[in-house]
Amino acid sequence: MKHLQLWAIGIIFTLILGGVIGGYITYQLADPVRLTPQISTQTILQALKPQGFLITQSIITNQEVTIDKRSGNIFKDFFLGQTITARGTMEANLGIDLTELNENDIDVTDEKIVIYIPDVRLFDTRLIGEIEVENSQGIIKRLFQPDDGYNESLQSLTAATESLAADSHIVATSRERSKEEMRLLIKLLQTDSREIVIEFK
Repeated sequence: MKHLQLWAIGIIFTLILGGVIGGYITYQLADPVRLTPQISTQTILQALKPQGFLITQSIITNQEVTIDKRSGNIFKDFFLGQTITARGTMEANLGIDLTELNENDIDVTDEKIVIYIPDVRLFDTRLIGEIEVENSQGIIKRLFQPDDGYNESLQSLTAATESLAADSHIVATSRERSKEEMRLLIKLLQTDSREIVIEFK
């Protein structure tokens, strides 16, 4: 008889425990807010600012520049003139600086998420590989003021590349890519189907 009572108590305890566990699981599944943090201005800032500078467009171009230091005087140029022709492969990177974001740039409502991002700017310009330099110098300059032309060549190649990166079509493309990259980043944080709007400040 005692065994029967213990068996009955064990069944009742199992049923109660199963009901409690089942109810807890059902409650958790029915309440997704408890499982997933809600997106807010702070969660967006905490996710985006550590990204730093977000590069959204890279340009790789083969550039050639000529640096003409001749005076136009044949006699003078024969001794002191210099002409440098340089070629090199350059890279320019454009994007947006996410460290500039602040709370006033983010508006989160029940209907949509609006973020105002910094405008696109040049991040850096760099040389890929070596510079090919052709250097023609006058006799005296070559003997007493030798100049391999490397530094000026790099400066001129950099300036030419930055000028290309500032082209309105390239900047417009980078702006559109910046918006799209931002939408993708916010979607990674998003737990619902609210509209995402990205605008420039």
